[in-house]
Amino acid sequence: MNQTLTTHLLGTTNQSAVRYLEELDLGQQWTSAGRTVTEFDVVTFATWSGDMHPLHTNEEYAKTTEFGTRLFHGPGALSIAFGLEMALGWKNGSAIAFLGIDNWNLRAPIRIGDTISVREEVIGIKPSASKSDRGVVTTRVQILNQDGVICQEGDWIVLLSRRAV
Repeated sequence: MNQTLTTHLLGTTNQSAVRYLEELDLGQQWTSAGRTVTEFDVVTFATWSGDMHPLHTNEEYAKTTEFGTRLFHGPGALSIAFGLEMALGWKNGSAIAFLGIDNWNLRAPIRIGDTISVREEVIGIKPSASKSDRGVVTTRVQILNQDGVICQEGDWIVLLSRRAV
């Protein structure tokens, strides 16, 4: 099952999209809306992270690399992916805690002007043995560019509520 769920205003919760532990199925998928990476994104991430590597901040230097142009920071793309994934709305109101990321890999560069989206698939559902009101959900998350190339991917682990009885 592949559902495309989007919200049009950041910060709004698509309540009809919210899923609780028992409402998820292995293989269930969502795809986010796209977001274009801008010069502002690169400069802002470089400034607040302190990562001023010339591959991100110096066009003349970047032209001499195998990429031929500046790239967006890998962790910056991951940050945008968090926002795109949250805008899907499926865990807004049901997530208790973000527990971690496993096996995160950067597969292809992201350039200024690329439009990225997130594809997410449920790959694990484990009810809690000690607390009946929750469980752990693992999703495979992929950041794709406008050509469908997987730029980054890995597994996100979330503690999720069960629907209140």
